[in-house]
Amino acid sequence: MRNKVLILFLTFLTLSVYGQETVNLSLAEAQDYALQYNKTLLNAREDVLLSQVRLKEAIAQGLPQVSGSFNYMTYFNYEAEFRFGGSEGGSVLPDINYGLLDAGDLEVLNAISQIFGSAGSSTILMKDQANAAVQVSQLIFNGQYWIGIQSAKIAQKISEQNVTRTELDIKEVVISTYYLILISERSLELIDENIENLNEVLKHTQDMYQAGILESTDVDQIRINVSQLENTRKSMQRNLELSYNMLRLQLGIEPETTIELRDSFSSLLGRLDETSVLSQDFNIRNNPGYLIMESQAELNRKMLDLNRWAYAPTLTGFYSYTEKIKKPGFDISPNNAAGITVTLPIFSGGAKRSQLNQARIELEKTLRNKELLEDQLALQEKQLLFEYNNALENYFTQEENIDVAKRVYDNSYNKYKQGMLSSLDLTQANSNYLQAENNYVSSVMNLLQAKLAIEKLFNTL
Repeated sequence: MRNKVLILFLTFLTLSVYGQETVNLSLAEAQDYALQYNKTLLNAREDVLLSQVRLKEAIAQGLPQVSGSFNYMTYFNYEAEFRFGGSEGGSVLPDINYGLLDAGDLEVLNAISQIFGSAGSSTILMKDQANAAVQVSQLIFNGQYWIGIQSAKIAQKISEQNVTRTELDIKEVVISTYYLILISERSLELIDENIENLNEVLKHTQDMYQAGILESTDVDQIRINVSQLENTRKSMQRNLELSYNMLRLQLGIEPETTIELRDSFSSLLGRLDETSVLSQDFNIRNNPGYLIMESQAELNRKMLDLNRWAYAPTLTGFYSYTEKIKKPGFDISPNNAAGITVTLPIFSGGAKRSQLNQARIELEKTLRNKELLEDQLALQEKQLLFEYNNALENYFTQEENIDVAKRVYDNSYNKYKQGMLSSLDLTQANSNYLQAENNYVSSVMNLLQAKLAIEKLFNTL
């Protein structure tokens, strides 16, 4: 029984391991993966397809429209009764000059006289009827139709531009999260190294305490520092897992999937080339947000034209053919019919004027927002370059500070081993060194984020 349980446990463990997919990605591959599977981006691309369908729908409104119908009607053998005026006496026919009639006219007149000149009534059987009809209609002229097509094309362009902007946003978030994970892992490595160093100090302090050289408070002080660092490590591990979950969401993969990052913290330092950022010139027309605003202004102009054309007439032509499958006894309706319909708006109670004024106000607002966006982007460029220069200067400063803090800690540790320095001073030097390491890692992250913001603004990601 024990062997069976062990086999089942090993089988379950093997299936669990093989059931968890592992994705190994570099930074560039992570961006490509997100561009392919990110759900927000997939929805944006679906919007492009939707706009294409709507454009086809707008075009179809002006193409020939063909409709067919079939109807069947029964009168349940109803007989219509007609009564004539012959019983009143006298003829119902007017005075007629028979010398002007030919033989055919006389024959028709004789038949009518037999019907209307006699007294009594007559009945007609109402037969069932069945008709099949086909009608073709064609829009000949309508100004709103052409404006509608142009508006649909602009809407399609906006949806395509929105895909570009969404791609840029996704790439920025993926890069930023990728950076954050590598920075967090580097910080964990520093904490692990610091804990290892402090454990060595703790062992040395315990030996000196047992030898009667140091007091128990020295041992307690080092032990407290080790405990605090271990708690910090646990907190950072939880934050690191949250960052991985965020990356999974951005990549569009399952929560159980394991992600391995191929790039390392040292590879990030190769991205800190300040010349590639400061040498760029900002072109506002490369910014997706500005292009969308331009297209929106163009769309609002078309909406204004659309409301202007609401005052114009609409011209439509049609042709219909009716096949009479079951005919009534008396039928004078034709099989073929054609015509032209002209619709001219005369008075709408002021609704069209109100709609026109609304479209004019919306256009003015959009043009004003466009100017505002131009000012904001120009200011944002200056602000981001300012922040990048500050981050660059801080990076160089922290790079020097970490060397100084390391030398101070090494000297303090040597003095501590010789009994020339207290444990409190040593832990303070250790804390300063760890803080310098963290400041350096944070300066790398801030510089990368500043560079990333500029690249997004310039659309060079």
